[in-house]
Amino acid sequence: MAETAAALPPAAVPIADLLPHSGRMVLLDTVVSAGNDDLCTEVTIRPDSMFCDGAAVGAWVGIEYMAQAIAAHAGWLARQRGDAVKVGFLLGSRKYEASVPAFPAGSVLRVHAHRVLQGDNGLGAFECRIDSEGGTVATATVTVYQPDNVNEFLQGGIAG
Repeated sequence: MAETAAALPPAAVPIADLLPHSGRMVLLDTVVSAGNDDLCTEVTIRPDSMFCDGAAVGAWVGIEYMAQAIAAHAGWLARQRGDAVKVGFLLGSRKYEASVPAFPAGSVLRVHAHRVLQGDNGLGAFECRIDSEGGTVATATVTVYQPDNVNEFLQGGIAG
């Protein structure tokens, strides 16, 4: 019988092992908590962080932090089932709002992803938010798609 999603402590798995990214494209630092429908990650903005101009990362990068938190959630669930981490696609976001123009170097961001919809066809929707210094600094609803066979999907085959 498969383990439940809560069986593996989130910190037990390096975030790079949950994402279909590698190297500098892994933007998040660690998984803080995870569950069947939720995942929280953390990232510290450093002067040498990807997309940082030395002083800050534009708030527009928040959507990628959210997308990676969603990907980490999918990877974490896959690991719980004993499956390989698969590539997924960010289809779009509805109403990404940031109350700050940028995330300054030294900031610690908590990126939350809550699954509100998951279809059998690989489509999903997540309510996401980024918290920093005790308050929410960005929010969005993010729509994603994870086909069963990525190569077939990219070559124009039937998704599913």
